[in-house]
Amino acid sequence: MPTQKRAFLLLPYGVAPSPMRTARSHGTLETRTNMDDSLNFDFDTLAVRSGTARSDFNEHSEAIFLTSSFVFASAADAAERFKNSEDYFTYSRFTNPTVSMFQDRLAALEGGEACIATASGMAAIMSVVMSTLQAGDHLVSSQALFGSTLGMFSQIFSKFGITTTFVDPTDLDAWKNAVRPETKMFFLETPSNPLTEVSDIEAISKIARAANALFVVDNCFCSPALQQPLKLGADVVMHSATKFLDGQGRVLGGALVGSKKFIMEKVFPFVRSAGPTLSAFNAWVLLKGMETLSLRVEKQSANALEIARWLDSHPAVNRVFYPGLESHPQHALAMRQQKSGGAIVSFELKGDTPEQMRANAWRVIDSTKVCSITGNLGDTRTTITHPATTTHGRITPEARAAAGVSEGLIRLAVGLENAGDIRADLERGLAG
Repeated sequence: MPTQKRAFLLLPYGVAPSPMRTARSHGTLETRTNMDDSLNFDFDTLAVRSGTARSDFNEHSEAIFLTSSFVFASAADAAERFKNSEDYFTYSRFTNPTVSMFQDRLAALEGGEACIATASGMAAIMSVVMSTLQAGDHLVSSQALFGSTLGMFSQIFSKFGITTTFVDPTDLDAWKNAVRPETKMFFLETPSNPLTEVSDIEAISKIARAANALFVVDNCFCSPALQQPLKLGADVVMHSATKFLDGQGRVLGGALVGSKKFIMEKVFPFVRSAGPTLSAFNAWVLLKGMETLSLRVEKQSANALEIARWLDSHPAVNRVFYPGLESHPQHALAMRQQKSGGAIVSFELKGDTPEQMRANAWRVIDSTKVCSITGNLGDTRTTITHPATTTHGRITPEARAAAGVSEGLIRLAVGLENAGDIRADLERGLAG
């Protein structure tokens, strides 16, 4: 019996990621306007329905397209598609249907026009910087950053003639005064890792716009469930999808969300050639993770607030860093631009010397039975780490001091366990 050939067809389904939607037909990516602009879907609906497309098999769950390449009807067809590779599925380093669905969904949740996915959050940072800046350009960045981001800016990009000035993320005058004629980019992480400093996105966006600089915001700690930087004036939102977007510690992923013009004309050519690409399998896992994003983050934030309040009154704790606490320096700002304080709680233990503070921190960490000792965050399982020797261990002591990362600091990424059980887990070491 002859084999029946089935045409590859992805039909648009669900809701648009933005005022523009991506309709896929016979392997193409064809942009068209939303079919019904009067529909205004809630975030939770977008998290479940947006970005979903179906093949002619009419699968209900998003399909995983585990293929490195795609076949063509003829040599002429192949030539046409490779000539316009941004518009067709040709090779999974360029475009893949499952990855495209992830990109559409994240764009919807962030309120952006377009998204491009990468293999990790660090790959996303590399992609936005290398596709935008060149030798001689200047970048202004918050000094309160994830350790690997600090290292990339100060040690890697500097090799290519890109200079960086690090500033206090909450000091608007510092951002203004750091601008030079050659400044081309602002980079901000808010809340910051690990001290949860909150920066005024809207105010900094105005400074960046006046300097004609691209404004990139790392939204990893909040996720779009709590904060949407594009609506506050950011040009690009960067994600380590490994964190809250996955939410269960399963896969690595990264992404950039912004205007269609910037993503397709600047970032896509770099990712297409350099290849820091998200795999189709990881994209599928992330799609499933985003379906429960709002539920997870709401519960994690409630747990975090309860634990932060308890730690704030504990005699062994010197200071608690959590935007949801009224004592946090940027509490009012956080409550304006975030839906809640989030799931990250950092706290500093008492001690007469740095060595004693480190010993106290390690004792608390080593005494836990519930919390996972790991540098990751955003998981359903609560994680605990000592930033000075893990996430920020490779930067200089001076950079750690500037970022406020002391030897007594512990970062807790609160999960979905019972808050009382997490408190009891920490109390074992704090009572010692």
